[in-house]
Amino acid sequence: MDSGPALVDGLAAVPHGDLTVIRPATDPLSHSAGLAVLHGNLCPDGALIKPAAASPALLRHRGRAVVFESPEEVRQRLDDPTLDIDESSVLVLRGCGPKGYPGMPEVGNLPLPRRLLEQGVRDIVRISDARMSGTAYGTVVLHVAPESAVGGPLALVRDGDPISLDVSSRSLELEVDDRELARRTAALPTVAPPDGGWARLYIDHVTQADRGADLDFLIGCRGSAVPRESH
Repeated sequence: MDSGPALVDGLAAVPHGDLTVIRPATDPLSHSAGLAVLHGNLCPDGALIKPAAASPALLRHRGRAVVFESPEEVRQRLDDPTLDIDESSVLVLRGCGPKGYPGMPEVGNLPLPRRLLEQGVRDIVRISDARMSGTAYGTVVLHVAPESAVGGPLALVRDGDPISLDVSSRSLELEVDDRELARRTAALPTVAPPDGGWARLYIDHVTQADRGADLDFLIGCRGSAVPRESH
């Protein structure tokens, strides 16, 4: 059924209003305000960062890793006065991907240690296989794929490892020798999945973040038909 011209066809003659609110495509507020997809040996299948939310000085950064295995460990250890962390560190959280948590929770916007906040530090590089709200602030790398729970490189990071981020070149690298990474891979522990139920079904069939964290048995099976009354 023809419903008339497209809505956009009538917009060309509409006068511009306040250009500080809606900017023209020829004069954007930022030329890199969307999402940047990163690749490198720490995220072979990709990771995401929102440059507009990041600190410009941290868009190219090299620092040593401070690793946390879970959000619970972050809450327990982040403000420990003995924690070896400073403003140049790279905070790493793993175990929060589709299979690892399971469910890929919105915990990627990791807080900063209280003592750094008291020193005036407002941002450090943070990396995880989790997700976070699109309105959150910070130099935060998310959706690292493959996730640590399936043996992705994020599982191999150790405290003190140098990590380099370069958003302009879309790269994220763990600066550790390939032979050492192979040794660490061979030593990864095996984690038994749940015995059954929805959690086991989900873990067995959910795809990785770069594939949409979808259930593999639903891919290509979508439809909009409602064959029966469904109240």
